[in-house]
Amino acid sequence: MKKIAVLAIVVLMTACQQNKIGFVDNVELMDKYQEKLDVEAKFKAKAETLAKKRDSISQAFQIELQAFQTKAQRMAQSKAQEEYGVLQQRGQFMGQQLQQEEQQIQLEGQTEMDSVISRVRSRIKEYGKANQYTYILTGGDGGGVLYGADAQDLTAEIIKLLNEDYKK
Repeated sequence: MKKIAVLAIVVLMTACQQNKIGFVDNVELMDKYQEKLDVEAKFKAKAETLAKKRDSISQAFQIELQAFQTKAQRMAQSKAQEEYGVLQQRGQFMGQQLQQEEQQIQLEGQTEMDSVISRVRSRIKEYGKANQYTYILTGGDGGGVLYGADAQDLTAEIIKLLNEDYKK
């Protein structure tokens, strides 16, 4: 009988405890998190620099190709074909190098962004534990919350916390 009474008390206490639940709008969070914005700006600048480099190399190569075409008219056909082949190979090589640079920038950007997301998740987990949340759900596009009361929206608090941490 005592076991049943103890079990009933435990069940009653568990039923009386409310879960503390909040949610974070991921889209808003990532749009306003300064570290994420800085990472995006950094890699956008790298991509723009590479695009300028590609444009200048392409322009120089086009000028060289036009000069060759003029010069080729006065050359023997076999010699012109040979030089054109060398020129074409060089153009392909430069294109491959630029493509490799672009892929490297994309990989670095994705790796750094993955690190940012990992730190955000970790910080939200710490926040949840420190503030005794049972659950913190994701909201916004693609999130798991179709509706959440404004009182449970932790987005602004988390953004403020993350940006303060990032400034340090």
